[in-house]
Amino acid sequence: GGQPRNVQPFSDEDASIETMSHCSGFSDPASFTEDGPEVDEEATQEDLEYKLKGFIDLTLDKSAKTRQAALESLKSAFSSKILYEFIMERRMTLTDSIERCIKKGKSEEQCAAAGLACLLCVQMGSGIESEEIFKTLGPVLKKIVCDGTASVQARQACATCLGICCFIVTDDITELYSTMECLENIFIKAYPRDRDTNGVSSTPNTVLHISALLAWTLLLTICPMNEVKKKIEMHLHKLPSMLSCDDVNMRIAAGETLALLFELARETDADFFYEDMELLTEKLRALATDGNKHRAKVDKRKQRSVFRDVLRAVEERDFPTETVKFGPERMYIDCWVKKQTYDTFKEILGSGMQYHLQSNDFLRNVFELGPPVMLDAATLKTMKISRFERHLYNSAAFKARTKARSKCRDKRADVGEFF
Repeated sequence: GGQPRNVQPFSDEDASIETMSHCSGFSDPASFTEDGPEVDEEATQEDLEYKLKGFIDLTLDKSAKTRQAALESLKSAFSSKILYEFIMERRMTLTDSIERCIKKGKSEEQCAAAGLACLLCVQMGSGIESEEIFKTLGPVLKKIVCDGTASVQARQACATCLGICCFIVTDDITELYSTMECLENIFIKAYPRDRDTNGVSSTPNTVLHISALLAWTLLLTICPMNEVKKKIEMHLHKLPSMLSCDDVNMRIAAGETLALLFELARETDADFFYEDMELLTEKLRALATDGNKHRAKVDKRKQRSVFRDVLRAVEERDFPTETVKFGPERMYIDCWVKKQTYDTFKEILGSGMQYHLQSNDFLRNVFELGPPVMLDAATLKTMKISRFERHLYNSAAFKARTKARSKCRDKRADVGEFF
């Protein structure tokens, strides 16, 4: 390989620039400075595009480190900004670069390229252009997922990418079923072969099985009802075996998938009956109250929290509604299907999730939020709390916390004292 170039990564400063003139009206209120100088939007847009063009060129560099750094910088830009017009003009170049990096690169480069492919489809949305991207990348992703000689991390990243890209672009039911079958063939290897086994041991491939299961579950949410019924009949009696796996993330993935399957089963058939309900609820209750000393405290806390909700879903058909706030808007997550979809996109968008919920047409369609809320700069400034007011509020909250903690400390100090 050639000498690695000095790649300046896409920074938080770049992310804070309002890049798209047609999106500047509904940027986050926090992005406006109170008394700061006016920003030349056109100049900052040109500066950002110049940087991004440089990163795209560097994805073809001879040095693997340079290519990977360029891919990571593009990922940061795509997750934090809406760049539809810029990407539209260069989608084929980007697709070719991603394909080359997945085919020829090593593990870390393949992971970065797969992550960028997800974000590319999120930016483009569900249109003909995205379908063309998936037609090119789909077979490559499937090949890596099924390749036992590829690294587990690369296979895991490609499995996630395959599920997300298929969810976004596929109108072809045949392609949907084909992708689900590919993912299914991966995670069913986690089922115990012996029916009488009491536990499932984790293996180096467990992370791959988890990603394949979650990607398959995401695609199941957009399947026709007759196909959903077939999949439920096929997997509902096998999935509980994964609850005994010694990997906490596998137990959680299996539990959340079970809750979603029960939700879909009851939607398709109001009189749905599960034969082994008593045994299943016993397992779920044990996991919701797990106190095994050999497990890490963080794992136990996370597991108990998830399985309390899973148990409620299976036993009582109940879901604890969550509220997601972004800008002036609110979104309510009130079912397992919506939760699975939200968690998937949050995983790939990270801190950019709120921004995309505000301004990404595709995501707003997925969550039925309607067209983006257009707010001008003046309205956003009136919504923002001044620094002085924020300081007063924080001071009052700090004093209240200190008083509350002091009372608790006093109570603890009194214990065991005799007068």
